[in-house]
Amino acid sequence: MAAGLAMVLAVAGITAALVLNQPGRPSPTPVSPSPTGSPASPTPPPASPTPSADPGTPGRCGAVPTRARRELRGMWLATVRNLDWPSRPGLSESEVKREYRRWLDLAQRFNHNAIVVQVRPSGDAFWPSVYAPWSLWLTGRGDGVDPGWDPMAFLVAETHARGMEFHAWFNPYRGGSPAAAGGPGTDLTELAPGHPLRENPDWAIAYPDDPDTGSLYFDPGNPDARRHVEDAILDAVARYDLDAVHLDDFFYPYPQSGQRFNDDASFARYGEGSRAAWRRANVNAFVSELHRRIKELDAGVKFGISPFGIWKNAVADGGAGTNGLESYHAIHADSRRWVEQGWVDYIAPQLYWQIGFDRADYAALLPWWVALTRDTDVHLYVGQADYRVGQGGAWDDPGELSRHLALGRELGVQGNLHFRAGSVSDDALGAQTRYRDEFYSRPALVPVMEQLPADPPAAPQGLAVAQSGTDVTLTWSPTDGAARYAVYRAGAEVADLVAVTGGTSFTGAAGSYCVAGLDRAWNEGPVSAPVTG
Repeated sequence: MAAGLAMVLAVAGITAALVLNQPGRPSPTPVSPSPTGSPASPTPPPASPTPSADPGTPGRCGAVPTRARRELRGMWLATVRNLDWPSRPGLSESEVKREYRRWLDLAQRFNHNAIVVQVRPSGDAFWPSVYAPWSLWLTGRGDGVDPGWDPMAFLVAETHARGMEFHAWFNPYRGGSPAAAGGPGTDLTELAPGHPLRENPDWAIAYPDDPDTGSLYFDPGNPDARRHVEDAILDAVARYDLDAVHLDDFFYPYPQSGQRFNDDASFARYGEGSRAAWRRANVNAFVSELHRRIKELDAGVKFGISPFGIWKNAVADGGAGTNGLESYHAIHADSRRWVEQGWVDYIAPQLYWQIGFDRADYAALLPWWVALTRDTDVHLYVGQADYRVGQGGAWDDPGELSRHLALGRELGVQGNLHFRAGSVSDDALGAQTRYRDEFYSRPALVPVMEQLPADPPAAPQGLAVAQSGTDVTLTWSPTDGAARYAVYRAGAEVADLVAVTGGTSFTGAAGSYCVAGLDRAWNEGPVSAPVTG
């Protein structure tokens, strides 16, 4: 992915890098109250009076209004080639878990509310799947042997405990990794026993055709292969409490000089018209089918794609006036149509170029994507090139990314995803600290998607405050239907959001606090009465 591996911007020559369902998972539809039964006797004794629960007040903490920005903030956590996590293959369960918690610590320091974790990097899996072998980037082994624990269950539970969204990132069609990177390369016999491409060689295409640098791909033009990839993704949706299914930009592979993606067999059997149009139709069928099947399985799971940042170049052809690789033609990704047809809940284009770059100007591309998503249900989350900071030219200016975020705020962008976690952690030139202080200094709530099921929970009850050293600890009772909670601290004129948590406690400075429940889709219920400590 340009949120994954290295890609070449044609013409310019610029490189762009790439739980099990939990008990108490909120129901996507409101539960009707049980009917009241008849009294046991015509003249029952009077009941002892009990205090009624405080119903709370929408948007107010006592006498002041609540205030929270709605903006998705997150980062991609890459597992392929152990780019981010785990730091190396074959680590123990405890080490893998410890490392992931550190990444969540980083996300919280940056006030992120989502993390995008690569769980199918190359035709493999970070969960026990009958559709794919265990990832060698986790186990350190290419034989698909079970590591003896379920990473996905841990990832989802740990992320939700922090009040954050978990987006499961799938690379749909990669079947393996190059031999030069420690993978099986183009040799089917080097795949793990039971690998679907080993058992169905007619699904496999090698690209590029080189034993060291080539990889195996599932053929997008083969309906059986396409259905298998969908099934592999839906297996995770069915078994875990995912907030979103996230695809990167790899459908048909990026073109390489002198190389050809040999799908002659599937084109001869299934194709019609031009091969380019047929390939686009294959990708569109995959996107539309996967969207429909996700929603049939769980209407509350979001579906997002992070495409290459240029759809087409020429303004006369509907493009943004750029002069780089066109994903529509080069990799057969008609991202504009996905938005127009509502086949995605969010689009996260990889806008990995600086403001003013003559071949792909960020300041030209961003308004194009804003216009495309305007008046649709599709949210726009911009892919930001944190990895490019310090690589020369405009990227030696630590304020470049800050200007990107400022323009996004000005144009009404609903959020940003940062590529990648390691770059956020490295904080080259202090650029990440700079944009955190300027734009992410306070926590934020994820924007609500109107197309998702909504069931705002009741106001939290049982709030109590206790001294905790120099701070106070706020606690409350669990609220039915609350996937997470928003904690507000009241000031003289407004109560600002100070935390989002998946638990029922918060520790902070002394003051007056209120809490509101958030359903799975981030719809906020009434705010509790304030408590002071």
